[in-house]
Amino acid sequence: MNRPRIQMMGCTIDNLSMEETLQTVEGFIASGRPHQHVVVNVDKLVKAQNDPELRQIINDCALINADGMPVVWASRLLGKPLKERVAGVDLFEALMARAASKGWRVYLLGAKEEIVSRVHQLYQARFPELVFAGYRNGYWKPEEESGVVDQIAAARADLLFVAISSPKKEQFLGAYQARMKIPFAMGVGGTFDVAAGKVKRAPVWMQKSGLEWFYRFLQEPRRMFRRYFIEDMAFLGLMVKEWRAR
Repeated sequence: MNRPRIQMMGCTIDNLSMEETLQTVEGFIASGRPHQHVVVNVDKLVKAQNDPELRQIINDCALINADGMPVVWASRLLGKPLKERVAGVDLFEALMARAASKGWRVYLLGAKEEIVSRVHQLYQARFPELVFAGYRNGYWKPEEESGVVDQIAAARADLLFVAISSPKKEQFLGAYQARMKIPFAMGVGGTFDVAAGKVKRAPVWMQKSGLEWFYRFLQEPRRMFRRYFIEDMAFLGLMVKEWRAR
């Protein structure tokens, strides 16, 4: 692998711009071989410290982007600066546009039925030439999982976007990507909610200032308080520990 990479808190991150990321994905699709993508943010880096399986899945991915300005800032403080943040929602948007222009087949998996069908409807209207291999909601029983995997494999998509929660989406792709044989599979978390208009994204100035997390907190304070103000505070300690160990 010739791409520049850094190590942060036990996890690998590709040091790529958005355009370099898109070019890498093009290469994956041209190869026809299965590749798994993941984005890492503060929450995922913290969780990976106590979850060896999640950390291994992240490090085994073919492409790993930093989604979150705090991660970019930390990389600079640690003397291994990342070029830029490559947010999952932005990469999803860029890949949908590129899929439309290049004839790539897209499969959407995840979220509630009304959300994923809405995303399908909106993007089909925006890009009439976009080819959908299929779409499905993110709810199934354990005994149905093998059938879901077979359904996706049979669709023969080039791009698979998985909008289920972490670490379930990473575990799902880690377990089944080789079987589904999708050239590029990407976990997108709550991106479908944003794309469908259910959740509003922060203003651009907040995104660039690294305050998108605070905007998200203001939307759902009860749900997000523990994550942002308790669980993610461990990130500061991890950063100081790594800085001292340099």
